[in-house]
Amino acid sequence: MYPDTQLFIDGAWCAGGGGKSSAVLNPATEEAIGCVAHASRDDLDRALAAADRAFRAWRRTPVFERYKLMRRAAALLRERAAEIGRVMTLEQGKPLAEAIAEAERGADAIEWFAEEARHAFGRLVPSKAPEIYQMVTPEPVGPVAAFTPWNFPINQAVRKISVALAVGCTVILKGPEETPASCAALVQVFADAGLPDGALNLVFGVPADISSYLIAHPVIRKISFTGSTAVGKHLAMLAGQHMKRVTMELGGHSPVLIFDDADLDAAINVLAQSKFRNAGQVCTSPTRFLVQSGIYDAFVEGFVAQARRVKVGSGLQPDTQMGPLANVRRKDAMRALVADAVAKKARVLTGGDSPNGADAPGYFFAPTVLADVPLDASIMNDEPFGPVVPIRRFDTRDEALSEANRLAYGLAGYVYTRSAANAARVAADLETGMICVNHHGLGLVELPFGGIKDSGYGSEGGIEAMENYVNHKMVSMLNL
Repeated sequence: MYPDTQLFIDGAWCAGGGGKSSAVLNPATEEAIGCVAHASRDDLDRALAAADRAFRAWRRTPVFERYKLMRRAAALLRERAAEIGRVMTLEQGKPLAEAIAEAERGADAIEWFAEEARHAFGRLVPSKAPEIYQMVTPEPVGPVAAFTPWNFPINQAVRKISVALAVGCTVILKGPEETPASCAALVQVFADAGLPDGALNLVFGVPADISSYLIAHPVIRKISFTGSTAVGKHLAMLAGQHMKRVTMELGGHSPVLIFDDADLDAAINVLAQSKFRNAGQVCTSPTRFLVQSGIYDAFVEGFVAQARRVKVGSGLQPDTQMGPLANVRRKDAMRALVADAVAKKARVLTGGDSPNGADAPGYFFAPTVLADVPLDASIMNDEPFGPVVPIRRFDTRDEALSEANRLAYGLAGYVYTRSAANAARVAADLETGMICVNHHGLGLVELPFGGIKDSGYGSEGGIEAMENYVNHKMVSMLNL
């Protein structure tokens, strides 16, 4: 059964004040499976008042008490991971094993931030006069407005919620309308763990209406957004007008540099798993494959064979390795990218459309490999966010770096080489916030997660994630 999703405001589930809702579709069947309530302006005002009131008490709650409550929430999330995972697969499409793992990793994130907040110490600064004490103390910045996307309904929300609550902030979470129920289940976990009313609120609705109202409101002191670069720039502009703190985790177009001396089999296996995870709907997915000429043909042949072995189907089927795209917009976008590349002389080596036929139900799209893709093809310039792989050859390292750094994106990059010197040079010169060499080690909660250039600023992981949720207050005291 798939639950209808309500708003969560001041500790209670409720329908939207205006009675508006929208349908939630199963992307594997295109059938409506439920609905999600939309918040009215009055609902947002109630959430703001609740978050403001709760902040005054939650910020004073001893950090060890916050820690214990969050540990209870993590335990509940682990207990419910299978149930939540099934709901996520129904609304988002990813294979059930991936959905369950996402919920389980969410519990890890809650625990890590809860523990880390216990060590968010201030410091004493030696003064120039013996009778003066100089202190720096971290304080929670205030109520947070967090905006999360549909591709990872638990993962994207749990990091924002956990770091905010751990340091003493309260949260209004604007969840994704396409995948609302798993996000709501996460909020219920915190409520059941004993979180005070108003400390965490959940709303849905028209994104532009909600973001413009919350960001401008004086109660909100911090904005955290995960989504497209275009929307992120607009929200950052709104936040800047009101001097609000922001964390922006935006789009990417991650280059992969595969050199002649790479372990070819290992590179093919790791890249195929990473590329087709969540049907390619991952901001850090490898998306521009740059292969040195000496191994180009062998890599292409091996990668095509691997792509053809990927089992595509409903995420509820145990043998499924890749589910459908999340919505019809993504399916249409994949078709357009492939058609544009072909028109510009790229070769389709496998895939190119739905594996079940163009008119079959569901937003399925076959793992697709394009070879010899020219630089003016749209897929070499626009983030694909789907299971389409463009491959180009290069001759020299400088040529590969020039192409890798050509775009304004700077989220993640990947390098495959056996040369430590080559790896160090590329890692130093690649203009991305995150780089992995010979493996993919992104998304671990203890590590920074964020980009540079048009891919945003700030971090969603590691101790760096906590910086934008606290103010550092300086106190200089004369001993009388």
